[in-house]
Amino acid sequence: MFKNILNAFKVAEVRKRILFTFLMVIVVRLGNQIVTPGINVAFVKSWFESMNNTTFNFFNVITGSSFSTMSIFALNISPYITSSIIVQLLTIAIPRLEELSKEGEEGKKVINKITRYLTVALAFVQAVGMAIGFGSNYLTKYTWYNVLLVGLVMTAGSAALMWLGERITEKGIGNGISILLLVNIISGLPNDFRTLYHTFVQGKSIPVAVISAVLILALILALVVFVIYLQDGERRIPVQYAKKLQGRRMVGGQSSNIPIKVNTAGVIPVIFASSLLSVPSILASFAGVNVNQPTNIGGHILKGLSQGNWFNFKEPIYSIGLLLYLFLLVVFAYFYTSITFNPTEVANNMKKQGGFVPGIRPGKPTSDYMNKILNSMVFIGVAGLAIVAVIPMILTGIFGVGSSLCFFGTSLIIIVGVILETLKQVESMMTVRSYKGFLND
Repeated sequence: MFKNILNAFKVAEVRKRILFTFLMVIVVRLGNQIVTPGINVAFVKSWFESMNNTTFNFFNVITGSSFSTMSIFALNISPYITSSIIVQLLTIAIPRLEELSKEGEEGKKVINKITRYLTVALAFVQAVGMAIGFGSNYLTKYTWYNVLLVGLVMTAGSAALMWLGERITEKGIGNGISILLLVNIISGLPNDFRTLYHTFVQGKSIPVAVISAVLILALILALVVFVIYLQDGERRIPVQYAKKLQGRRMVGGQSSNIPIKVNTAGVIPVIFASSLLSVPSILASFAGVNVNQPTNIGGHILKGLSQGNWFNFKEPIYSIGLLLYLFLLVVFAYFYTSITFNPTEVANNMKKQGGFVPGIRPGKPTSDYMNKILNSMVFIGVAGLAIVAVIPMILTGIFGVGSSLCFFGTSLIIIVGVILETLKQVESMMTVRSYKGFLND
């Protein structure tokens, strides 16, 4: 592995791309330390610490802790991610966008431009919404000027990160937005290890401390291996193309396959399910309601929707919210897969090109066959997602840690996925130049 890493630096172009990516990452990390003018940082810090809500913790993790400090990059790339998902969903609903998505490079450029404009609009709405929603304590002076200033600064920060991500994609390695997301998450590693040390090792007897450390490392390693299989696992449907006469030559007769990933929807179901469950609690907190001290049936429902209250043996009734969470995971997994992979369209394209699945008739039988396989893959994938997502909830409920640790849950899936994607990208650059890649040990 180390030899292959050295081989990457031997290639001038790959070396330049890695160094460019590294410099852009430094710029982003420096920007995360610059506080947005006009914000009462002390209030934000105390408010954030009082919130027992995993959505805010997760949001803070993916922004590299810039949200809790309200830096100029506080919104980070979340508006871009949200815009990309919205545009992807609209591609299915709006025929014109669907046509653009099928027009190749030119259509992709138009969709990217729409995504950029939507990102800027969303960032401005979110920044101004926070300034108004938090109230007068959020700003040093609650005036329309400060509200507008915070909105413009945070919007500019989000737009700058979007631009940096695109430059990394163009001149660096891998997907720039994914790499920025990865860097934000792993920037919290030192604090996470410190939290685990204080919780499970510090103050314990030597045998207990050693056993705790070994168990923690074993759990992390097991989860990493599990997520690698979950991310890279796929079912390949064999496809055979019939021979046909073109001019005086026989063409076709080739074999191929259609890969269907086990985790077809990625982390989207987890993000959607967590966000949807957290909306009522967030709105209640803005209205001044303490969701952790309910006074009526509505308050108890809100407390049950908060993931931080699940697996608490002192109040087991609130763990019922986990059932709704798992239900939403399944719903969003099947929904998102249905809009990103259309078995009927794939089957029709295969039929037009003279392709068929051995033993299956072209057309509707092929579509039904692929749909059956797809449904089973989605179920296996969402079961794996549930296992990875529930572990930090258990740690939070029992030990009070886990909801914001970057190597558990959704964050771990993102880390492993981006690293694998980046390694494959670098390997493809090296393969072109006859160098042995990272993944071919």
